[in-house]
Amino acid sequence: MSDVDIKLRVNGKLVERAVEPRLTAVDFLRHELRLTGTHVGCEHGVCGACTVIVEGRAVRSCLLFAAQLDGKQVVTVEGLSSGDGELSPLQESFRRHHALQCGFCTPGMLTTAHAFLSEEPAPTIERVREVISGNICRCTGYIGIVEAILDASRHYRKPS
Repeated sequence: MSDVDIKLRVNGKLVERAVEPRLTAVDFLRHELRLTGTHVGCEHGVCGACTVIVEGRAVRSCLLFAAQLDGKQVVTVEGLSSGDGELSPLQESFRRHHALQCGFCTPGMLTTAHAFLSEEPAPTIERVREVISGNICRCTGYIGIVEAILDASRHYRKPS
């Protein structure tokens, strides 16, 4: 099979590549672009470790082909913070609330939470639990994660 030319924006930067049609988006991000914050977990779309934001929506990058990203805007966990290494308010909230232990699920939790809070900046605790229920964490018990997302939500609200 011949390669497919794709052009997309990843974390604000224009990317142009020729990719194999069967290359997954997660492998493209990790191996071609060296954005290793996107983790490979179950490779079946169940665990959420590979979640990235495509056109404003949280998606499982293990379930997409890189070719499907052509013309799209993609944000990985690396794109959530400023370029100077300072943590975003959401990342800082995760740190402050001890919402991570081993860190494997953290990038997927952060991208899921960012996409969610960008759409629903004043969530209820029940809604936060519902949204992150598709992301598996084996360490924290989710309490700190829920608290961190609720705390960070104030940074997503528009001033009135």
